[in-house]
Formats: sequence, structure tokens, C-alpha cells
Amino acid sequence: MGQNGAMDVHASLGLLGGLSPAVFMKRHWQKKPLLVRQAMPGGGAPLARSELFALAARDDVESRLVQQTATGWRVRQGPFARRALPPLGRPGWTLLVQGLDLHVPAAHALLQGFRFVPEARLDDLMVSWASPGGGVGPHVDSYDVFLLQVQGRRRWRIGPVARGREPELVEGAPLKLLRHFEPTQEWLLHPGDMLYLPPQWGHDGLAEGDDCMTCSVGFRAPAASELARELLLRLADESETGGNLYRDPQQPATANPGAVPAGLREFALSALERQLADPLTLDRVLGEWLTEPKPRVWFEAGQGRGPGAVRLDPRTRMMYDDSHVFINGEAFRAAGRDARAMRQLADARLLAAPECARLSAGAAALLDEWFEAGWVREATA
Repeated sequence: MGQNGAMDVHASLGLLGGLSPAVFMKRHWQKKPLLVRQAMPGGGAPLARSELFALAARDDVESRLVQQTATGWRVRQGPFARRALPPLGRPGWTLLVQGLDLHVPAAHALLQGFRFVPEARLDDLMVSWASPGGGVGPHVDSYDVFLLQVQGRRRWRIGPVARGREPELVEGAPLKLLRHFEPTQEWLLHPGDMLYLPPQWGHDGLAEGDDCMTCSVGFRAPAASELARELLLRLADESETGGNLYRDPQQPATANPGAVPAGLREFALSALERQLADPLTLDRVLGEWLTEPKPRVWFEAGQGRGPGAVRLDPRTRMMYDDSHVFINGEAFRAAGRDARAMRQLADARLLAAPECARLSAGAAALLDEWFEAGWVREATA
């Protein structure tokens, strides 16, 4: 760790097989796979199988059941009562639970080891439990993924998918299965082993033996159209609702009523340009969108902040830019010592007691509000 608990991105990291985060990002990120034997020596599941099944029964947890049957693939959405899951000994089924880091402290701690990637890209920790032969079929992801074997064994076959065109998928399948999968490499992963895959690498993982549990660290990769739509909607919501209507007092009578008036097109273009004219406004709505809490997330209110250190709640998303601090979909202007402290809180997810004590009255009041909302918690040893 570097100063203020930040990761030293130039130091060797066992999680990456001895590579530094800086070297990994340069050589492998979005470029080529990396297999790391004993990235987390011995493995160790962040929760027991019974605890995972209990999470899958909750309404606030996203879960899926994938089964390969004689007639094809079957996918069901949770929640699942325990009796709704197949018997443990039945081969070919997988339980997937998303957002494990939001509910299990050990999973949240595991995810922190990957924060050499910007918070804006880091998504969540998914866990899959599979019976013998269980998997989700050969598929391709549009985002990077780290596949960490934490219990049991899983055999992975991987191969590149042609770039520049959409992969062919199996028609009618409930999963995005590759129609033509040509693996070029194959490995059997044991507890503690990890496989990194960039986007557009086909992969197929099958459980070998009992109690196979794999943790997947996934990343956000918004499409340009999705990002533009979300930002424009947020900008439009903030625009004036009255006045500034289109006017055309000089519009002559027309013999071509189906033609779009040139003046209306210019009005539309001007409206878009006004929305994007202030770069700070664009920066603000981008940060608000990036830190919007995940669906099904709610916070438990705090009872009043003490004089000690504070830590971000595992469900809190916090980021910053040169002018703003963003937390759970809200934006605040910050400068000077207060800005440095808030950026430290975002980077380390922890703010020590001395830094808390040096906050201005306004920043301290803001921290109190976040505490009462449940966004930050007292940091315990």
C-alpha cells in the first residue's frame, strides 16, 4: 500500500502472479488473457454453500438458476426457496448470485483487491455454485472479467472471437451461447487459481467434482448509445419546463405540409447545443449517473456520527473529478482541504479520525448527513 492506504500500482502483486498493476494494465487489460496459479493461495469461499442458497432466497438479491437438460438449456430468475433448487447430486446445474459484495463483508473485501481499475469501471462480484458438469455454456462477454476459483475445480476452455463483427449466437437459446466456439487453450483451475479474460474472448467453464464455486469480478462497459441517452435524459430533466417554446411567426403557407421546417430543425439543434454548452454540467450529470446505486439497494440509517474514522458503506458508490465529489447519484462542489479529504474517502473508502476532525463546518455537516443516510459508517478495527 502507498500513502494514505492507497494501492502502490508499481509494486508486485501476488493476485496478478507477481505483475504490478501498472504492468498488468499495460500488457493484458483489454488485450490478452492471463492465467495466475494461486493468485489467492488455497482459495477460500467468501461464504458457505448454505449461506449462498439463503441469499438466493431473498427478494433484494439478484439470482439465476441455469440448467442443461436433455432438451436444451433452461434459465430461471430468483428468488429461490431451498426446495426450488435441484438436489446437490444432480449434475449440470448452476446457481448464479450477483452483487455478492453488497451483502457479504468477505466478498466486499475480496473485491477491493481489484481497485487498481477505476471505480467507474468496477461493477460487482458474482458467485456461481455448480454441481458436477455445471456451467453456462460457451459464451462471450462485452466486458473484462476475472474468474477466481474459490472452491472445488472448474475446467475452462477459451478462444478469441473474431473482432469487428457480432458473434453468431444459438438461435432460441435462453442464454447468449456461441454458435461456433473454437477453443485454443484449456486449463483446470483449482482453489486459489484465477483467469483474466478481456472482452470478446469466448469461454466455457465446466465444474469438475462437487461443490464448485467461482467468483467473477465484472466491469461496467456502457455502450455509447446508452451513455448518450442517460446523460441527455438527465440534462433534459433539469432544463426549463416553461417558455422557450418554438415560434415561427414568419412561417409562410406551404404546399408541402409533410416537409420538416428548416427553422424547427435549427431550433432542435440549438436546444441540444445549449444542454451541452457548459462542460461542468456534463461532468456533473456523468458523475451522478456513474454513482447511482444499483437496483434493489437501500441503506440503513445511522444514529449519529462519533469523533472517530468513517468508512463507506459497501453499497455506496463514490467518485470525484476536478470540481465535484459524487456519492450515490448526488453531486457536490468541493475545493481545498475538504476536496482532498473527500477524494481520499473515495479512493481508500476510509477517512481517518484526524482528517475528519480537520473538515470545515460545512463538509463535516455533509458527512453527518451521509452518516445519517447510511452512506458512511463508523470504521471499526
